Amino acid sequence: MAGVVEQAAMLPPLGIEQLAVEPQPEPTELWGQQHTLTCGFERSGIGLHSGKLTRLRVLPAAAGAGRYFVRVDLPDAPQIPAKLTSVHRTQLSTELCVGTASVRTVEHLLAALAALGIDNARIELDGAEVPLLDGSAQVWVEAVQQAGWVAQAQVQIAPRLAQPIWVTAGDAFAAALPAAALRFTYGIDFEQSAIGNQWQSWSPSALSPAAAGAESFAEAIAPARTFGLAHQVEALRQQGLIQGGSLENALVCDASGWLNPPLRFSNEPVRHKLLDLVGDLSLLGNFPTAHFLAYKASHELHVALARQIAQSLL
Repeated sequence: MAGVVEQAAMLPPLGIEQLAVEPQPEPTELWGQQHTLTCGFERSGIGLHSGKLTRLRVLPAAAGAGRYFVRVDLPDAPQIPAKLTSVHRTQLSTELCVGTASVRTVEHLLAALAALGIDNARIELDGAEVPLLDGSAQVWVEAVQQAGWVAQAQVQIAPRLAQPIWVTAGDAFAAALPAAALRFTYGIDFEQSAIGNQWQSWSPSALSPAAAGAESFAEAIAPARTFGLAHQVEALRQQGLIQGGSLENALVCDASGWLNPPLRFSNEPVRHKLLDLVGDLSLLGNFPTAHFLAYKASHELHVALARQIAQSLL
């Protein structure tokens, strides 16, 4: 979730401009074996926007199945792939939908699975929103680490980005740049002095459960919690949003500072935005080898960038 209130949320939704060079044939490289969980795990909690209690189970899945949600509370238990084609809305979270079945606020869980190299997972839930838990991805990462993982016979192949791709909205942007290794960088800039201008980068050595980069995500990115601005909370609740948000699961800032310190990092807000970016880009299936760079962006821009990348790799 891009914080309870995203910096780019006030930008007109139709103002996104897309700039992508003419797609060219992309070289590919082997990423190694696919992975799934050794065993399943279950967690329960309220949804950020719905405020409703949901029980969620993450289970092993066959090689090539990908990450996908299953609404076990609905007739015939419809499946919702965690792919770009399933994206329905991006207002203050990412919502996926297939037919009449939907699931919202998927980004924290998907970031944890993708960053820890879990390529295939069946995610069952009995409601329309993933539990927010403490507002970060830390609980999900710990659950995956406790469950363990197993290599699968199918090989994961990652494309290497050959040309830069950008999407913009005003002074906000998200970009994917050709690079020798995978890297994510994020910047934010808020008027509130407690937040101000912040930057953070995360550069995994490889996306597999055994990689050093996976551990750095667990330590440096996953604990960062969602955040918002106090003066916008009531207006959002009147719109039916953040019904489950509280000082227990989100950092809240006003003109005088943070209402519920201490922070887990001095720049916890931008680390959380980077977490959101990882989760949203995981909808590509696997990350192209590129440097992903975002500034004052939103779920809308994250998904717009992912769509441009997907089109360039066709």
